[in-house]
Amino acid sequence: MQYTCTIETPLGPMRAAAEAAALTGLWFVGQIYYPLKTDTWIDKPDYPVFASLKTWLKAYFAGNNPPVELALAPQGSQFRHRVWHMLREIPYGQTCTYGAIARRISKELTVPAISAQAIGGAVGHNRISLLIPCHRVIGAKGRLTGYAGGIEKKQALLELEQGYTRVSA
Repeated sequence: MQYTCTIETPLGPMRAAAEAAALTGLWFVGQIYYPLKTDTWIDKPDYPVFASLKTWLKAYFAGNNPPVELALAPQGSQFRHRVWHMLREIPYGQTCTYGAIARRISKELTVPAISAQAIGGAVGHNRISLLIPCHRVIGAKGRLTGYAGGIEKKQALLELEQGYTRVSA
């Protein structure tokens, strides 16, 4: 059974989903890849994981780097889980490129190459925004690309973390 609630943030409302005491999703309302089948979800803002999430979001948007101590349970393929694990290793205030993640996974899997586009697909389908920090992944040469919540939100998040100053193209 999926529980849900909407949480207001400085960048707009976010919708959270949880099941079995674990966070299964956190999206900006209206973003691309927003879940389609939410009609069976039960609105339960007092579900325990949401209280922890609200505390985390408040600290994060206050400019802090709170530890992620919530149980996370995003659904996805083994490949996507590997990519999402790497996203969680990108330090607060720092960025990494799609290409760098592709090279690292390629090396770990001992395969000749994995495309940056494949990484982009996994990053774009990240179901737990912010806590799995897909906003910290940037394009080659520091370009801001591909954020399901919108490039403006990606830039705002990176600026909040003081890890990015947009360079004119």
